[in-house]
Amino acid sequence: MTKQNVLVSETKSGLAITVAVSNTSLFSSAVQKPLTTQGGYITISRSKLLKTLETSGVVTGTGRINAWVDSMRASSPTHVRPTPSLKNKEEGSWILKHPSALNMFEDITNASKGKQIVMFLDYDGTLSPIVDDPDRAFMSESMRRAVRNAARYFPTAIVSGRCRDKVYSFVRLAELYYAGSHGMDIKGPTKSSKNNKRKQPVMFQPASEFLPMIDEVYKALLEKTKSVPGAKVENNRFCVSVHFRCVDEKSWTTLAEQVRTVLKEYPKLRLTQGRKVLEIRPTIKWDKGKALEFLLESLGFANQNNVLPLYIGDDRTDEDAFKVLRDRGQGFGILVSKSPKDTNASYSLQEPAEVMDFLHRLVEWKRLSLRGHSRV
Repeated sequence: MTKQNVLVSETKSGLAITVAVSNTSLFSSAVQKPLTTQGGYITISRSKLLKTLETSGVVTGTGRINAWVDSMRASSPTHVRPTPSLKNKEEGSWILKHPSALNMFEDITNASKGKQIVMFLDYDGTLSPIVDDPDRAFMSESMRRAVRNAARYFPTAIVSGRCRDKVYSFVRLAELYYAGSHGMDIKGPTKSSKNNKRKQPVMFQPASEFLPMIDEVYKALLEKTKSVPGAKVENNRFCVSVHFRCVDEKSWTTLAEQVRTVLKEYPKLRLTQGRKVLEIRPTIKWDKGKALEFLLESLGFANQNNVLPLYIGDDRTDEDAFKVLRDRGQGFGILVSKSPKDTNASYSLQEPAEVMDFLHRLVEWKRLSLRGHSRV
């Protein structure tokens, strides 16, 4: 694979932003080293386990399968239930480090003075509830109104692991930016808004040459996992998702082995983990954090101090974006979770209902702020 990825929008009016990316800088080197196991279970922390799982490549043998299954268990917050006293102590300590964005709303708006807020929103578990059937993860009409209203005042992007077309079919708001497949498929608004500074439509697909390979893997996994009841394979265009939310835990080892068997034939693809989902994607240095940076640049906010990005998400893949904001010292990550998790987010919200409340408050605050300026 030597050609560069240059993509031009299919729109007839105006030119699209074109981006060229050298493949030699995109591939990350995999460390071909198996994990050490003890008694069939990994004894390192959840965060270290998941990090090792994602960076050490695909290795045959029971050590790798045990690591995958342990990671699958770790993706379920309710799998290990602490005693009530320990649970309350952990939650109290965690909430001090990651206070509610609703309780700290004034601090967030104070930080935005003189700056443009830019909203980044995950979809599943953030704008819609987590459901057993990923094809039925519908957002409510009230949530859609909340996002639409937010987009009237703040440039807004949906950043999801879903295929861009799929997440658009759920959200159905043409004035938003959409970054599907963990940011590997980005497209700007098809409907103009006062917050869209760009006259040129934005489109970027840094992994376009992987499409035939991803399609091959999807078909192979679809066939391979037929024997596991409840397993669902989803083609998200630039990545493949293997959902195991409805799979009996006794079958997780079998499912992991089937995924490994397929994945070992594709060294330029890697495995990552989400909430009850195994995800296969290209080994390029691109994630939701890179997508966030690309979108900020597309909006004209590259290396600017007059912007406050807010990223709200619930999944481990959103941590890449949280980390970018923390490293920049600019903006805030907001984790959606009812239980304590290792996170780079600054604040927290418990569920999509609180996300909607936060968006409502943000819009109302902006309306009152503009009304106050108009009277001066």
